[in-house]
Amino acid sequence: MKHAPYSDRRRRVCERLGDGVAIIPTAPERLRNRDAHYPYRFDSYFWYLSGFPEPEAVLVLIGGSEARSILFCREKSEEREIWDGFRYGPTSAAQAFGFSEAWPISELASRLPQLLAKRNTLWHSLGHDAEWDRRLGEALAALRADNRNGQQAPGEIRDLHGLLDEMRLCKDSHELDCMQRAADIAAAGHARAMRACRPGMAEYELEAELSYEFRRRGASGHAYTPIVAGGVNACILHYVANDKLLSGHALVLIDAGCEIEGYASDITRTFPVAGRFSAEQRAVYEIVLAAQAAAIAAIRPGARFADYHHAAVRVLCQGLIDLGLLTGTVDAAIESEAYKPYYMHRTGHWLGLDVHDAGAYRTGSGDDDWVILTPGMTLTVEPGLYLRPSDKVPEHLHGIGVRIEDDVLVTSAGSLVYTHAPRTVGEIEEVMHHE
Repeated sequence: MKHAPYSDRRRRVCERLGDGVAIIPTAPERLRNRDAHYPYRFDSYFWYLSGFPEPEAVLVLIGGSEARSILFCREKSEEREIWDGFRYGPTSAAQAFGFSEAWPISELASRLPQLLAKRNTLWHSLGHDAEWDRRLGEALAALRADNRNGQQAPGEIRDLHGLLDEMRLCKDSHELDCMQRAADIAAAGHARAMRACRPGMAEYELEAELSYEFRRRGASGHAYTPIVAGGVNACILHYVANDKLLSGHALVLIDAGCEIEGYASDITRTFPVAGRFSAEQRAVYEIVLAAQAAAIAAIRPGARFADYHHAAVRVLCQGLIDLGLLTGTVDAAIESEAYKPYYMHRTGHWLGLDVHDAGAYRTGSGDDDWVILTPGMTLTVEPGLYLRPSDKVPEHLHGIGVRIEDDVLVTSAGSLVYTHAPRTVGEIEEVMHHE
């Protein structure tokens, strides 16, 4: 059954709610301008527990001995379906997605106080959505005002996102299948961009190649705004203008991933616009590639989240010394953070329904209080070097920006890189010169 993974997650949440109730709204539709909307994208927490794709929907989970899941959604409407497309409606939604029951969204306000009544705990993430903070506050106030008639409001509010973040850190088989499909499509998009690249093209032309391949293979689109950065633009970490022409003497950095059933891939590749690395470009690229290999080797069950970043930094510092950009020892460069003008971000992040996915990275404030890696966690590994033109950087290295990023699953045996876009110098040059 298609809804089985979502039903199982709801069951697991209900087991942890105690005698409580959880409220999970999906994201609202948002106007782009006038009466034109942005493409709709559901709330990740709501999707994780429901798999229900429509806006104007709220999931209510009730724990305890009478555990059940209740969906509030739009009613069937022949008129609106003519304009906007298919709607499930409550009856069909309950059957198709395995909810205990479903009601029209128009009845939520009147039913909400009773759903909250006589429950010890309300599970809700205060501060995530001001409108829902207000709506739930009003429902609680109504219950308290009716106290003389025996109504009782929940006496405790607990953070629902904290509970769900913990669950979302380790992916189930359905999630891993979606993420592998997203990774395969994104890898094909990067390879297409390499084959299409020519000096004089605009960055947005390569972006178009990616977009075409993503949609052609069934992805819903980009998982985030893509970065296509030629030359010195690659030294801008969040460059998204993608509107400059590509010089045949430069590298181009592409950071792009796609989305399948809500799940993201996240790949970065850097390659020479003309298809061959210069000696200087290759030297920097090989340092970053070695740093990525060291980071991946450090990923295993029982390791701390920060361990693979430290492994990458050590290799990058040695590389910067070899290039003449740093002096002294690797340990001194790490301790003084002398590498940070050339490498200023961390080596990765969680990956899943959100590109920077839910889940804590630390369990405390100490240097050793990092989350311990366990099988089922998915993360990115993305070291880089960014040599912005300055008097501290030799002219032959000016404007070289390199980042290499892959998606990695923590397994019981260690780790698995499941993104397969061309990565080594040889692989990239072979793809770019293949007719």
